[in-house]
Amino acid sequence: MNRSDPRQPYVRPMAGWWRRNPYFVEYMVHEATALFVAAYALVLLVGLLRLAQGEAAWNGWLEALRSPLSVVFHVVLLTAIAYHCWTWFRIMPKTMPPLIVGGKRVAAEKITACGLAVAGVCSLAVLALAWELTR
Repeated sequence: MNRSDPRQPYVRPMAGWWRRNPYFVEYMVHEATALFVAAYALVLLVGLLRLAQGEAAWNGWLEALRSPLSVVFHVVLLTAIAYHCWTWFRIMPKTMPPLIVGGKRVAAEKITACGLAVAGVCSLAVLALAWELTR
């Protein structure tokens, strides 16, 4: 491309840099799912505010959560947050120092699996606690 020729369009050399490498695509999708985590944090914050405003406001918030649109929204949030969690634990072995057990380095897949298992067990424990509190 001849930069002195005004008929030639200017091409930004860094445009779409992250789409050229599958690793960067996955990284950017992981980072984008953090917005869904923030969105759910806002949903919970609104619930806390409604709780502080009294029983009528709290019940209104709970009723809003039961709407079909809210259920679909929560399914989308759950999917995005689950993907975010999965990619977080896939990245974890690459960001931590080598883990040596019994003189051998622990495989990245085992670290990821253990992280996901602990997150799953903790999630089930919180779900069981919430279930018991609502009975």
